[in-house]
Amino acid sequence: MNTKYDTALVERVIEEYHNGQSVALLCAEYEIPRSTVYFWIKQQQKLKSESDVELSYRDYYDLKRKHDKLEEMLDIIKAAGCGLSASLQVKLKALEKLYGQYSVHVLCEALDVARGTFYNHIFRRKKITWYDIRREELREQVREAFDESQQRFGSKRIHAVLAERGIKTSPGYVAELMREMELHSISRHSKREYRKQAGLTNRQNKLQQKFNVSEPNRFWVSDTTYFKVKDKHYYICIILDLFSRKVVGHKISTKHSTYLITSTFKQAFLERGCPQDLTFHSDQGTSYTSKAFRTLLHVNKVVQSFSKSGSPHDNAVAEAFFSALKKEELYRINFKSERELYESVDKYIVFFNSQRPHTTLAYKTPDKFEELYYRKHKNVD
Repeated sequence: MNTKYDTALVERVIEEYHNGQSVALLCAEYEIPRSTVYFWIKQQQKLKSESDVELSYRDYYDLKRKHDKLEEMLDIIKAAGCGLSASLQVKLKALEKLYGQYSVHVLCEALDVARGTFYNHIFRRKKITWYDIRREELREQVREAFDESQQRFGSKRIHAVLAERGIKTSPGYVAELMREMELHSISRHSKREYRKQAGLTNRQNKLQQKFNVSEPNRFWVSDTTYFKVKDKHYYICIILDLFSRKVVGHKISTKHSTYLITSTFKQAFLERGCPQDLTFHSDQGTSYTSKAFRTLLHVNKVVQSFSKSGSPHDNAVAEAFFSALKKEELYRINFKSERELYESVDKYIVFFNSQRPHTTLAYKTPDKFEELYYRKHKNVD
């Protein structure tokens, strides 16, 4: 698969998707555009073998499981130190050392030993019964079904899987074996864990519409908007420093994704010298509240602040910038291409920062306002 991303990352994302993870969360966690993830998924669903036979992802996954099993059997043969031609006693002693590290099914298949014979060998010092052997086999079958479900299934579903395979037992007995092996379905606590991961805590508004700030890099505000060119939406993310109203970071994307927000912040944070004691304010959009973005802020020791839901005035400075951008630039041009839009936004932001006087800055430009601040504090120092 041709991609600029690492192959291991592609496989991990696809595997997590087929294990039940949503595309939105995958995009947020790995900072990948949603279109890219869907492209990977589509490619995997149409895999072709060397004989040009079309494979579904399920076929591919089954082949992968068989491949993994063969690799595991090779590991067992290497660790056992004997081959298929060795005597039964040599095989049994070799497998005994590996008991507990691998599935009994795979152990026995690797060296071509009957499972019943192996169990008799393992329990030779005990009064082994058919019941003991049957119980041990069921434990292996339950664990195998549990692992195949990626730890999703509880005892009733595992019982159904075993019944489909012709293995007779009861849901109660499966539940007993699962308790004994400490196998617990992740679905029981998945919502609680998701909410914990999502950080559903009080989203505090630390700005409280106090838009006048005494020094640079103390409060940044951010927002996104979209603009349509030839029936295609383009999303614009900006970050402004409240002190000077300067646009310190901006990016444009065809997708309103977490990657758009995180990449804009990274750009601004580096260009402004990785400022300390910074507070970042935005609305409560999913990109700003995503785990990936919250983690990025936390790692860089940036405090996060949110507008109250349904209160655009809490982020009025960013809203005002987009209003000016559209009225003074975008609505005046009939864009013929994506490139023209990108160039237009870039040009306007240079104009906004260096040439457009701002009323709240005593009609100074953002660049000039910051220059005067640094000049004054340099003289004081």
